[in-house]
Amino acid sequence: MINFTLIRDSLGFVLGGLPYTLGISLLSFILGLLLGLALTLISRSNNRLLVLLVKAYVSMMRGVPMIVVLFVLYFGLPYYGLELPALLCALIGFSLVSAAYISEVFRSAIDAIDIGQWEAAKALGLPYKSIVKKIILPQAFRIAVPPLGNVVIDMVKSSSLAAMITVPDIFQKAKIVGGREWDYMSMYILVAFIYWAIAFCLEKYQDHLEAKLAF
Repeated sequence: MINFTLIRDSLGFVLGGLPYTLGISLLSFILGLLLGLALTLISRSNNRLLVLLVKAYVSMMRGVPMIVVLFVLYFGLPYYGLELPALLCALIGFSLVSAAYISEVFRSAIDAIDIGQWEAAKALGLPYKSIVKKIILPQAFRIAVPPLGNVVIDMVKSSSLAAMITVPDIFQKAKIVGGREWDYMSMYILVAFIYWAIAFCLEKYQDHLEAKLAF
């Protein structure tokens, strides 16, 4: 059932896709973090049109499967004369989708902050930007660490979908070996342990960060 010799001999080749897996996941998370924060702040503005647009965007990106977003970018855009590299499509797709989830994380984190802090800051005459930047956001980031950690781990796992648009990540590399050797089971078990190892390291870092921010 499991060819351990094949797993050992193929480990180096499969790990050759690790930079793509980690690169897509972490860079998309950073871009999604920035976009998600911007969406959260816009959603709290007094412009009803912008608020509605943000809500529509978040609802759509949370409701559409990631694979559909990737296929639209990679296979759909060429019909309109815009052909993007697979890696760029993956970065754009994961960034846009993660931004919607991260926006909701920040929204709930900000809502969790006592309203009295807003009122006290306004009573002191602080401008809105200073209140958000120096008082609200530092506390919101602290509250948001656990759910943001879950977003990162989920993105690492979901990055395997990039193989569907030919990105040579670890899952794509495993598929190549599995097809060549007619042994997909061994390769899928190998890649499952690699993803678990990455997630385990991220979990430990999340625990460390939570403990550090608890004081």
